[in-house]
Amino acid sequence: MKVDNLKTHFPIRKGLLRRTVGYVKAVDGVSFGIKKGQTLGLVGESGCGKTTVARSIVRLVPATAGKVVFEQTDILTAEVVELRRLRTQISLIFQDPYGSLNPRMTIGNIVGEPLKIQRKIADSDSLPQSESRTSLRVNDMERAAELLWKVGLSPDYMNRYPHEFSGGQRQRIGIARALTLKPKLVICDEPVSALDVSIQSQILNLLKDLQEEFGLTLLFIAHDLAVVEFFCDIVAVMYMGRIVERATAQELYRNPLHPYTRALISAIPEVEQSQRGRRTILGGEVPSALNRFPQGGVPPSGCPFHPRCPRRQNDCLEQLPALKRAKNTHDGHFVACWKC
Repeated sequence: MKVDNLKTHFPIRKGLLRRTVGYVKAVDGVSFGIKKGQTLGLVGESGCGKTTVARSIVRLVPATAGKVVFEQTDILTAEVVELRRLRTQISLIFQDPYGSLNPRMTIGNIVGEPLKIQRKIADSDSLPQSESRTSLRVNDMERAAELLWKVGLSPDYMNRYPHEFSGGQRQRIGIARALTLKPKLVICDEPVSALDVSIQSQILNLLKDLQEEFGLTLLFIAHDLAVVEFFCDIVAVMYMGRIVERATAQELYRNPLHPYTRALISAIPEVEQSQRGRRTILGGEVPSALNRFPQGGVPPSGCPFHPRCPRRQNDCLEQLPALKRAKNTHDGHFVACWKC
């Protein structure tokens, strides 16, 4: 998959006529690519636009501009029939295991539901219309039972409801549902952030095993850089709707260049006293992403990080730095900073 200059702006409307008075630039020019079998980690603090990127890729949120090319097709401009086909190849694992499962459906129906929704027209015609719409076939339930076993749950649980499971078990159910249609790309939207630390490692190891078994490509969204270091091949750091640094996980953690990336990595707890470095404390607050007109200029001009950056210079205040290859680094290390 290749994402090129993706932008998602949410309009602000006021007054009786609901006129647009500004925009929240949640995603403002994000570009990256994921090769087959790779895991790309998208990290940053809460509110930087990570989840909006994920939802824009699959058109759960309408994008303002850009391209998302998957299997040589631009998802953002695909017709309904083509989009439905592409969605069989892309699935999501949501952050909240409590809110992402329908409490009125059994586990077997939850995991098997994608098969019913995406069933081919030719297969649907072989059953009465009422049955094809409201029931799962026998082979659907067999597929659901197989996937529950794959994620470490007994198929005997198929007739139970979500409230009968713990948070880690519910996330396993969400993973099983994401794999029902045998996707090629799985978008993991902070799949372990709502779980206990002891359960997080189990879920991460499970995702690693499933990726190897099914040949999955993963977009892994998180704010925990320690988790991303263990799990991802490539890491992209976001700040205020833009990617400010991108590199392999090994290179990024060994040689972080952007001041924001350095601050994030310095905040990772270290057990060993000898490995603890000096903590980088950022001053100020994250600027507003609201662009209101006709006044304009609410977001900072130039580099969006400059109000908090200890290394800012005149260029940082006036010009927006592009994401470019960093000097004297390994191939594939890109950074958006005038001083790097």
